[in-house]
Amino acid sequence: MDQSQLKKTLAELIAAWESEIVEFKEASNDYSTHDIGKYFSGLANEANLRGKQCAWLIFGVSSSSRSIMGTNYRQDSEHLRSLKQQISADTEPSVTFREIHELRDERGRLVMMEIPAAPVGLPIAWKGHYYARAGESLISLGIDKQDQIRNQTLGTDWTAQVVEEANLDDLDEEALIKARQAFAEKHVNRFTREEVDGWDLVTFLERARVTRQGKITRAALLLLGRPGSAVLLSPHMAQLTWDLRGEERAYEHFGLPFLTSTTELYSRIRNIQIRMLPPNSLMPVEIAKYDRKVVLEALNNCIAHQDYYRNARIVVTEYIDRLEFVSDGTFFEGKPEDYIEGKKVPRNYRNPFLAEAMSLLNMIDTMGIGIHEMHTRQARRYFPLPDYDLSEEDAVTLTIHGRVVDPAYSEWLMQRTDLPLIDILALDRVQKKLPISKGATARLRRARLIEGRKPNLHVSAPVADASSQRARYIKTRSLDDRHYQGLITDFLRKFGSASRKELDDLLWDKLGNILGDNQKRNKIANIISKLRMNGQIVNLGSRTKPVWRLTSEEREFKKAK
Repeated sequence: MDQSQLKKTLAELIAAWESEIVEFKEASNDYSTHDIGKYFSGLANEANLRGKQCAWLIFGVSSSSRSIMGTNYRQDSEHLRSLKQQISADTEPSVTFREIHELRDERGRLVMMEIPAAPVGLPIAWKGHYYARAGESLISLGIDKQDQIRNQTLGTDWTAQVVEEANLDDLDEEALIKARQAFAEKHVNRFTREEVDGWDLVTFLERARVTRQGKITRAALLLLGRPGSAVLLSPHMAQLTWDLRGEERAYEHFGLPFLTSTTELYSRIRNIQIRMLPPNSLMPVEIAKYDRKVVLEALNNCIAHQDYYRNARIVVTEYIDRLEFVSDGTFFEGKPEDYIEGKKVPRNYRNPFLAEAMSLLNMIDTMGIGIHEMHTRQARRYFPLPDYDLSEEDAVTLTIHGRVVDPAYSEWLMQRTDLPLIDILALDRVQKKLPISKGATARLRRARLIEGRKPNLHVSAPVADASSQRARYIKTRSLDDRHYQGLITDFLRKFGSASRKELDDLLWDKLGNILGDNQKRNKIANIISKLRMNGQIVNLGSRTKPVWRLTSEEREFKKAK
């Protein structure tokens, strides 16, 4: 909203005055974050129950005179924005403000906090307690209202259904131990590990929200069920599949319990270390091909949001340069790009019962900003950003890249750690030959991050202006060339001759994963060409099937002959 829209909204809210979904506070200088969290829970839950999209908590208005007084609450904009993270950290499920607006009125500054309604089927708790409103008062959310919200999706939420044939013996002991540990870590500020371990099993399952009135649900079996209890979910497969593609082929199915099988699947992925050379350094750094948190976030999101009515398994396909996650069901509420900046909070979930349980068991750290977290973590590692493909009907494919696409992109991320995510997103699209907006094009041009004309834009090579950068470039380049040339001449000295394939095999892995296949082929061709032009090697074969020998040895061979 702009300032005029905010003024209009404020006038309407003051005219209607306080209700179950609007609260005014004078808050002239400061206000307790804990109390803000309680109001957030109460207002969000009441907005849900009344079918509203949002609620409001407004600072700078006197409750007694109903007049604008102004507030000095968190005048620093960065400090004000940090309130979003503080609220997200202690709400269950983890949600935060739609937006925190600052209205500059002639009578004073106001802070207008726009609170999203609790998602359908999921009441919002603050530090483990559920709040509601009775007129202008803040009260506890009663069991009847909690059930009213949770029952909103019982008819459509596959994961919330009770499995009458199941009992406590159908749960996996190891998974239960890990679930208690995860629950204690998630709620470390509320319960000690000893308290959580001291609860009987029925109490723990109730606190973890995986049972209904003491009965085992499908969500409980998915997360904590013994492998043999999968038959109780038939015809659903209840499987995660790892599929390795490339020169080597392999696959493996992982069944219940999903709480532990996600880690087992992750351990099958070949997560090698990749060497990268930071700017102004001759010492390479090693970065894991895949970020563990990104992979598990992607996999847990597949579990949380899959359409279980389609009775399909979740498939993770590992290629040499990427991972693809395929989950049945359309993308639920909005588009992936809506969530990249971490500002959108989903209003609904396909499986709210399962999603809440996974949040409580620390499987999903932040609901609504998981996509944002995956993008920022990939950017911090200088890798291409994740891609979503929604072209297949009733399925979502997420790609996590494990190889640099354009070295210039990674070089810029190393040099420009201050780049905002919106510019990194645009730069990532350029390296993938995808279109970007006129505004993004102009912005990246001004920053000298891209070159060329539409539609043939490309990432600019970082310019080594400083003398230290020039020295780094020259030293690194000459050192690499001499090193690789020496490997070739040593090979020819020992074995006499070599084909192009043998030289490719000799240098391929040594060039590192920062180069793509075509770049490696060109690099090796250039190294061979330099040796030939320097008169060190000679081709005794044909152009298409070269046979390389050392020039000095060829002369000796001819003399002897």
